[in-house]
Amino acid sequence: MLIGFIGILIFSLTLPVSKIAVLSFDPYFIAFGRATLAGLVALAYLAYKKEALPKRIDFAKFVVISLGVVFGFPIFTTVAMTEGSSSHGAVILGMMPLATTVIGVMRFKERPSLGFWLVSLLGAGLVMSYALLKNSGSFTHVDLLLVLGGLCACIGYVEGGELSRKINPRAVISWALVISLPINIAMTIYTGNPLYIDAGMVAWTSFIYLSIFPMFLGFFFWYEGLAIGGIARVSQVQLIQPFCTLLAASILLGDSLTLMNVVFAVLVVSTVILGKKMLVKRL
Repeated sequence: MLIGFIGILIFSLTLPVSKIAVLSFDPYFIAFGRATLAGLVALAYLAYKKEALPKRIDFAKFVVISLGVVFGFPIFTTVAMTEGSSSHGAVILGMMPLATTVIGVMRFKERPSLGFWLVSLLGAGLVMSYALLKNSGSFTHVDLLLVLGGLCACIGYVEGGELSRKINPRAVISWALVISLPINIAMTIYTGNPLYIDAGMVAWTSFIYLSIFPMFLGFFFWYEGLAIGGIARVSQVQLIQPFCTLLAASILLGDSLTLMNVVFAVLVVSTVILGKKMLVKRL
């Protein structure tokens, strides 16, 4: 749980930092560019460690991981940050633990107890209630983008977490980035603009953070945590992410910690405490 939490702590800065980056860069350039830089670092890491090539039987799994965490999540969430706030997105993405659990149960032989399901549903219900209250009883296209991004990430989490049980977790995310590198390089060039060179220190620092940390190093901890502790249980650590993101948005962007945000974040985080006490059987 602690190893997984370190990964989540790194991921929690993604939305606030993306909000800063989209002020200077096109969201698609950010999504593909961060994956390109991360992919080049991953390639250097694999060469330095002399990691073995992935087995052919695992290639499809790497493709799924890439579609989820290299393409899907960065694209959807970065585009969402062009209009939505990182504080709002923080709470919406609180649905990810439930989605990760459901996908894990469907994909692999994890069987959470009824109590575990009820706690997960409670967390997701709190997130949905928050979205409805914030948007006067309706969902917006920003909510849809965030939900789609969250689902993509969950698919990549589940597949990567399971693959990390037999392969070095660091190699899992590294190969996923390297496999997708040709597409990311091409799209980075296509979406780039020479004027970005003068974007400024804050913009480029944000871009580099998004590339190296949540796109690469964060998965070192996250996949290892999922592999050791099981997808269903460790994925509940994600429920802490909304509160961490709210705090980061307050510090980095000056977003006010509204009573509604704090209350819902605390309620969602409380489900983690309950979830840890629920039995999860891995068959």
